[in-house]
Amino acid sequence: MIDEGEIAADYIEELLDICDFDGDIDIEVRGGRSYISVDASGEGSLRVLSKPDTVTALQELTRIAVQTKTGEFSRLILDIGGSRQTREAELGAMVDKAVERLEEGAEAASLPPMSSYERKLVHDIVAARGFVSESEGEGRDRHTVIKRG
Repeated sequence: MIDEGEIAADYIEELLDICDFDGDIDIEVRGGRSYISVDASGEGSLRVLSKPDTVTALQELTRIAVQTKTGEFSRLILDIGGSRQTREAELGAMVDKAVERLEEGAEAASLPPMSSYERKLVHDIVAARGFVSESEGEGRDRHTVIKRG
């Protein structure tokens, strides 16, 4: 069986070489999903690649590269320079604001559309805060709605 993590790491390594960036690549598999992390020991070299929209685009390109080699859909997650941890903190802040609206009397609070991975993170954050959430909408409009438990 071809290892999607190895294919993804090779793809990212080639990209870093083309950009002349240094980075250490780690591969981890959790729950059947590959997580690829790229970190740099020096300051700044990955900063341009660690912006959320850039990471999302690179993740999609990497998934396509893996799918081309394996013939199977890839659900890998790419993290560059701690971008996922930064995004998790942003999602936590969004949930906190939504919870405030609920505590002020709102019946429900909707968050903006986001990826399935981000919605899963939001569901976990919401549950940890003692509320319930569900995804609504279709395709690019799919978003999370938070309600009291």
